[in-house]
Amino acid sequence: MGTGLFLAVVLAVAGVIVLFKTVRMVPQGYEWTVERFGKYTHSMAPGLHFLIPIVYGVGRKINMMEQVLDVPSQDVITKDNAVVRVDGVVFFQVLDAAKAAYEVSNLEIATIALVQTNIRTVIGSMDLDESLSNRETINAQLLNVVDHATNPWGIKVTRIEIRDIQPPRDLVDSMARQMKAERERRAVILEAEGHRQSEILRAEGDKQAAILQAEGQKEAAFREAEARERLAEAEAKATEMVSNAIANGDVQAINYFVAQKYVEAFEKLATAPNQKFVLMPMETSGIIGSIAGIGELAKEALGQKSPSRPPVQAPPRGGL
Repeated sequence: MGTGLFLAVVLAVAGVIVLFKTVRMVPQGYEWTVERFGKYTHSMAPGLHFLIPIVYGVGRKINMMEQVLDVPSQDVITKDNAVVRVDGVVFFQVLDAAKAAYEVSNLEIATIALVQTNIRTVIGSMDLDESLSNRETINAQLLNVVDHATNPWGIKVTRIEIRDIQPPRDLVDSMARQMKAERERRAVILEAEGHRQSEILRAEGDKQAAILQAEGQKEAAFREAEARERLAEAEAKATEMVSNAIANGDVQAINYFVAQKYVEAFEKLATAPNQKFVLMPMETSGIIGSIAGIGELAKEALGQKSPSRPPVQAPPRGGL
């Protein structure tokens, strides 16, 4: 009885094991390789599958989703012998489960080693400044080389990103001083350029002002000459009219002309800037006497030209 029960239990356990070995369910995002007596035959896609126990078995369980690997930091020597510390990340996806399982022993370690080697190659061919400013170029070169090298492994490298490039501390300080000096140089250049532009604008303004001033002086001189010309014409006209009046026997015209010139001469003498005090006789009889004397001369001249005209009586001289 006890032996029969034990045998039943053993058979039940064996049946459960065989059932689990027969029925296999592959989760989404994975592919399992199937081996027959240890040799690869095919891959199982996500879903429910049935296998013959003992004859067939599951070999490798491959993740078919896109994966990311951290590339450890390493020291890299640039073309100009500067030592920088570089790390990054790699994104890849398995396209062929059989190749990923059987073409390489450890897929992740092999991928990281390949990326590190090519980082040293790419950055080692660049100067420090070029490597710091051309990360997109470095990423593109790494992606091209690594993707081509990992193609036999059944994977597709989608992206490689350089995460950080760290120069030594003393080199960072030197770069900071260089940047500061460059900024100061640019500031000095901009200041000098602004001063130069300001001087040019100021000189241009002075030039325009001088031109306008010269044009104004030219216009003023022209106006002044025109005024003097018109004044001379008016004086000539007045002189001609007085001469005609004298020739016609009008003594009052010459009296008016001489008296006007006398008053104008006295006005100029009184307003001269080099005269502080003027003392002259201002009796009316003196001016009238002068005019009367000139009138006598005019009468003599008129008497010689036309004796039939009656003489004109001179005004009496006033005063004591």
